Amino acid sequence: MQKRRIITVNPSSASVEMSHFNSNNEVPYSTVVDDETPSPSPKAATDKIRKVSMLPLIFLIFYEVSGGPFGVEDSVNAAGPLLALLGFVIFPFIWSIPEALITAEMGTMFPENGGYVVWVSSALGPFWGFQQGWMKWLSGVIDNALYPVLFLDYLKSGVPALGSGLPRVAAILVLTLMLTYLNYRGLTIVGWAAVAMGVFSILPFAVMGLISIPQLEPSRWLVMDLGNVNWNLYLNTLFWNLNYWDSISTLAGEVENPNQTLPKALYYGVILVALSYIFPLLTGTGAIPLERELWTDGYFSDVAKALGGAWLRWWVQAAAATSNMGMFLAEMSSDSFQLLGMAERGMLPEFFAKRSRYGTPLLGILFSASGVVLLSWLSFQEIVAAENLLYCVGMILEFIAFVRMRMKHPAASRPYKIPIGTVGSILMCVPPTLLICAVVAFSSLKVAAVSFVMLIIGFVMHPCLNHMDRKKILKFSISSDLPDLQQETRECQETLIR
Repeated sequence: MQKRRIITVNPSSASVEMSHFNSNNEVPYSTVVDDETPSPSPKAATDKIRKVSMLPLIFLIFYEVSGGPFGVEDSVNAAGPLLALLGFVIFPFIWSIPEALITAEMGTMFPENGGYVVWVSSALGPFWGFQQGWMKWLSGVIDNALYPVLFLDYLKSGVPALGSGLPRVAAILVLTLMLTYLNYRGLTIVGWAAVAMGVFSILPFAVMGLISIPQLEPSRWLVMDLGNVNWNLYLNTLFWNLNYWDSISTLAGEVENPNQTLPKALYYGVILVALSYIFPLLTGTGAIPLERELWTDGYFSDVAKALGGAWLRWWVQAAAATSNMGMFLAEMSSDSFQLLGMAERGMLPEFFAKRSRYGTPLLGILFSASGVVLLSWLSFQEIVAAENLLYCVGMILEFIAFVRMRMKHPAASRPYKIPIGTVGSILMCVPPTLLICAVVAFSSLKVAAVSFVMLIIGFVMHPCLNHMDRKKILKFSISSDLPDLQQETRECQETLIR
C-alpha cells in the first residue's frame, strides 16, 4: 500500500468517538491518510447538504425491508392461514428485532457511510470488510433489478404492450433512468418520496380492513394442515419479507443526529413493517373463504375486488406498482452510499467517494444503475436464491463482528447499546444463525454453486485492488475525517517515527 502517516483525530471533529480504547492498552483512535494528498473531508463536502430526518428515515427503512404486504401471499399458499399469521408474529422476534438492534448499536458506534462494511472491517480486518461489501452490494443490485420488472408486471394487465418486446425493454430503461435521476437529486428527496409512496401503498389496506369487518370469521384464521406444508417456500417467504434491516446503516453518515435518530427510526420501522403484514393477512384470510392454491403473488388485488369492487382492486395494484418504485429508490440509495463509504475507507478507488453537487455518490449511482439494467434481462429464479445465500453469509459476518466488538472493545463509546452482556450478545445471535442454517439447507446445489463462484470473485478482487494501490495504477485514500479501524499499535507508531 502507499506510504501512510498517523494523524491523531481531535475528538470534537471525529465522526466516531472511541477514545476509551486506552483501557485495553491500545492506541487512541487515529486517522490514516495518504502522505502525499489527503482525501478531501466528506464532512466539509456535506456541510451544506440537508440530512435525512426521522420520518423519511422510517419510510426508507420500510422500503429497504418491506414496501407493504405484496409478496406475503405465498406464506398462506405454503402453510395455510394460521402458520402464515404465526410466522409474521414470531419471526420478527427471531430475526428482525435482533438484526435491527445490532444495526442500532453498530450504526451509532460507527455513524458513517459504509455501515456493515465498516463494522466487519473493524472487527475482522479489511479483507473480510471488503468481502462483506462485495456480497452485500451484489445482492442489493440483484434484488433491485427485480423491481422495474415487477412494476411492469403489475401494469401489463391494463397495458398488454408492456408484457414483452421492445415496449417492455424501453419501459424498463425509462423507469430505471427516472428513478436513478431521483437518487441523483438527493437523499432527502428520496426520503420524502418514500413517505408519499408509503402512505399511498398502505392506505388501500386500511380501507380494505375496514370494509372487511362485517365479513370476518375468526375461525378461518385457525386453519392449519401440518401434513401439507411447503417449508422451503414458507421459510423463504418469511425470510425475504423480513430481512435487510442492516441496509439503512450504509446511509448513517447522511442522517440528522444519527445517534438519536437511527435507533428510534429502526424501532418505529419494525412496528410499521410488522403491522403492514399482519393486518392485510388477517383481512384476507378472515373475510374470504380459503382457497390456498389462489394465494400467490398479486392475490391481494383479487381480495380487494371481492371486498370493495374494481376501484379498490385498481388502488391495490397501483399501490403494488408504487411500492416497487419505493423499494428501488431505497435500495439504490443504500447500494450507492455503500460504495461511497468503502471508497472513503480506501477499499475502493478514490473516485467512488466523489459527490455530485446534491451530495449524492454519482459513480456509485451509475454503477448500481448499470448493474440493474444488465440484470433486468436475466431469469432471476435461481439468481435470487443465490442472492439470498450471499445475504446469509454477510449476516453471519455481521453477527461475528458484533460479538467480537463487544469482546474486543467493551469500553468503546456506544450511543445506543443493547442492554445485554457478552454472553447475552452471543445468545441473541443464536436463533437468527440457526434460521440462516435452515435457509441454506433448503437451497439447491445449483444455487450453492452460483453463490460460491460469486464469493471466489470477491476473494480475487481484493488482492487485485491492493496490487493496483501498490503500483499506483489507481488512487486509494482514507478520508481524514474517519477514525482508523486498524488501531495502529505503539510498535507501529515507533516504527513510523524512526
